[in-house]
Amino acid sequence: MRLSAQTFAKHRAQLMAKMSPGSIAIIPAAGAKPRSRDTNYRYRPDSDFYYLSGFEEPDALLILAPGNPKGEFIVFCRPRDKQKEIWEGIMAGPEGVLAQFGADAAFSIHQADQHIPELMDGRAKIYTQLGQCDDWDKQVMTWLRAVRAKARSGACAPEVIADINAELHELRLIKGEEEQLAMAASCELAAQAHVRAMQYCQAGRYEYQLEAEILHGFAMSGAMSAAYNTIVGGGKNACILHYINNDQPLKEGDLVLIDAGCELDYYAADITRTFPVNGRFSAPQKALYELVLKAQEAAFAVIKPGTLWNEPHDVSVRVLTEGLVELGLLSGDVDELVSSGAYKAFYMHRVGHWLGMDVHDVGAYKIDGQWRPLMAGMAMTVEPGLYISPDDMSVDEKWRGIGIRIEDDVIVTAEGYRVLTDGVPKTVEDIERLMAG
Repeated sequence: MRLSAQTFAKHRAQLMAKMSPGSIAIIPAAGAKPRSRDTNYRYRPDSDFYYLSGFEEPDALLILAPGNPKGEFIVFCRPRDKQKEIWEGIMAGPEGVLAQFGADAAFSIHQADQHIPELMDGRAKIYTQLGQCDDWDKQVMTWLRAVRAKARSGACAPEVIADINAELHELRLIKGEEEQLAMAASCELAAQAHVRAMQYCQAGRYEYQLEAEILHGFAMSGAMSAAYNTIVGGGKNACILHYINNDQPLKEGDLVLIDAGCELDYYAADITRTFPVNGRFSAPQKALYELVLKAQEAAFAVIKPGTLWNEPHDVSVRVLTEGLVELGLLSGDVDELVSSGAYKAFYMHRVGHWLGMDVHDVGAYKIDGQWRPLMAGMAMTVEPGLYISPDDMSVDEKWRGIGIRIEDDVIVTAEGYRVLTDGVPKTVEDIERLMAG
């Protein structure tokens, strides 16, 4: 579901309430990205820009100027061009921005150099995105110098330039009701695609064919793009955390790990499932798989408002370490193995990350150097894993080359948490039943 105009207006109002008195925010849209020579990738707006505007065209700027009598929400965009529209599609133009997106004022992007210094005049502080693009930083300084050049005419230039990301990303970290509905819809479509891939899988097919099933499922359900590069790792390829070659045949007796999520209305899903190519877990595969599932369930159990961000990870580490000792992959005292990081030979990533408009979404994990407490409205992944290198001679041969990750998406609620991705089977029994059918 698309966010409503009221929600975008709420986002802007919340951000302006965080800005210093007498300040102005200038936020650019993403530019078009070349794919090869004279072709571009399909355009996707910058998440911050879209979060505040709902506007989806490149070559645009968004201005927030609290208290400005000529308008607090101002957009600079491409003017309509009948010839260009024949090739690229209809543009909103300043008139469309006023009519469709709730802007108080709108201008051609070609007028930015004229109007932005005027909007800066008399403002004490500029908020923008600093340090992300040298060209953008230089452009902001160019406008600032234009104001300073008119000091003898009475212009008063801002004295402070600040990064807007801290304030803006804290807002994006807490998902409102419409955002949660959008994320739930995205996760539901992604879950359906994962089920489709499980049902299609069999020995002799290629990793890229499972990827094709996933992407086809996304598109046929209305999600036109993946949220990130799809991972389909069969056998030992599952031990490569960000494996995306997806070009190897799937072999009898191997597991296959699929990490894939769609993007629906600019909100990402992020799901990982690991399952046997032939539909039946071997004994070693089942033992490791059920250990990872146990770690995920333990991490879920501590998710609630007030829990510190690191606690689900720490719980997963202890459960996995205890299990690795029981299975003989590690030996020694569990507390010492945890404190020494011995488990990292098999579990080298954290249990999750923020999720939202970006698959690795914005928001600080620590506040003043301390892990932050969870709050209702935060969205996160929970994805413990075990990866036994095929070259690890320190473990029994039966374990080597097994990679397992189980990942679900959750929203923190006032009572605890809600899983958005439980439409994909993940117990051994449910996976085997689905694949047998």
